[in-house]
Amino acid sequence: MVAPMLTRMKSSRAKHRSAQPRTAALRHVIRDRLFVSSVAVLVALGTASSASAAIIYTDDQTAEEQLASQIVAEAGEADRQWDQVEPMESILPVREEAAAESEKAEAAETPEEEVEEEEEPAVEETTGSTSSESSGTSVDISAECSDYSGNKAIGCTMTLDRGWGMGEFSCLLSLWERESNWNEAAYNSSSGAFGIPQSLPGDKMASAGSDWQTNPATQIKWGLGYISDRYGSPCGAWSHSESVGWY
Repeated sequence: MVAPMLTRMKSSRAKHRSAQPRTAALRHVIRDRLFVSSVAVLVALGTASSASAAIIYTDDQTAEEQLASQIVAEAGEADRQWDQVEPMESILPVREEAAAESEKAEAAETPEEEVEEEEEPAVEETTGSTSSESSGTSVDISAECSDYSGNKAIGCTMTLDRGWGMGEFSCLLSLWERESNWNEAAYNSSSGAFGIPQSLPGDKMASAGSDWQTNPATQIKWGLGYISDRYGSPCGAWSHSESVGWY
């Protein structure tokens, strides 16, 4: 009975010893596969240098490990080649400086166009006076009449020269606006009245000047004399015109 038991013990030890090499081989295979997987992950993440170091320092490389090591080494060499290329930023300032110098050179070579200044037309100085025809009257416009122009400014000044104030001229302004609108060529075809004061007939104004047909100052001079003799003042003439429609 002892003999069979020894026999079984020897058989069990033999089986145990034969299983140990298989376990070691399995561990080696698992280790290799895990290592290859780790290398693949490192390559995918771009850590070529780390993966290369891991493969180089591993013993007993398989064919797959050797291929992976070669690929990683070539990738590392390609990355190091790019380190020798100068960055583009160092080129751009040089190009900008060259362009600026080129523009300056072109500007220096291009002559500036001479701009001819236009001569301003000579302006005749005005003395503040309104002249009539050669044989007529010349009137220096009063500062008080600066709000008016043309025939009205002449009428205003001549009214003040007669000793009447601006109130009287206001009446004269309304009177002759109604009669002729201060137009020295105004003519009433139905009555024959003529000029600013609507003299009837028009040649009555010849007593103030021979240019009575064309000179507003001559017409105004005659009209103010007529108003003074007939109504005493422009406001008197205006009051009569308001009452009957004429003066």
